[in-house]
Amino acid sequence: MFDANLSMLFTELPLLERPQAARAAGFDAVEIWWPFADAVPETREIEAFESAIEDAGVRLVGLNFFAGDMPAGDRGLASWPGRETEFRTNVEVTVAIAARLGCRTLNALHGNFETTAQTISNYRFAADVAAEAGAQIVVEPLSGAPKYPIKTAQQAFDVIDEIDRGNVKLLADLYHLATNGDDLDTLADHVDRIGHVQIADAPGRGEPGTGELDLFGHLAKLRANGYTGFVGAEYKPVTHSFAWRDNA
Repeated sequence: MFDANLSMLFTELPLLERPQAARAAGFDAVEIWWPFADAVPETREIEAFESAIEDAGVRLVGLNFFAGDMPAGDRGLASWPGRETEFRTNVEVTVAIAARLGCRTLNALHGNFETTAQTISNYRFAADVAAEAGAQIVVEPLSGAPKYPIKTAQQAFDVIDEIDRGNVKLLADLYHLATNGDDLDTLADHVDRIGHVQIADAPGRGEPGTGELDLFGHLAKLRANGYTGFVGAEYKPVTHSFAWRDNA
């Protein structure tokens, strides 16, 4: 089951038109980074986003918390000293959106700071609020972000162990992990700790088939070991074709 990442795909369209474009392209489900400029957007902005998802007839299966100024290099607030209140307020808003749309996976990017006791406290808060809505939190290793401290699956697992909540799992983005030199073959041994999977080929971060990764081989191993969740198509379009799905 593939879902379309609306922050990476259909970007030639205004954001609120992308859910319908995904539907027209044959996707029943979508995911998205935080779709607003602020941690606490205006009610009308939230309502417009929710209506765009519902009117398109797609299911929202992944939503990021507010991560700061991403184009400027910010990568999350969970570890950002002094922004604890902003993080927690955004958690409440994000979980409320997810609850209304039936989204069960929320991505809390760590941020470009070391993991401290406050970081763990923030993650526990997010996990507990998400649990009330039947949702899980995922922790994502990233590439291309030198200050970001979580680059491998094991580094994510170390933080997840410290958080110590049953609804906190790994977001296994095969592109980021491979780019960082992680061993994708070992992921299948940790399927029970994986909450979501994303794909893009490497090098280049294009769609499957534009790089050198055996993405479908790795997905097959994950499925064979029990992964039943969605796989997010989070890539920079090269061919602007979705024919790769025929080979999956």
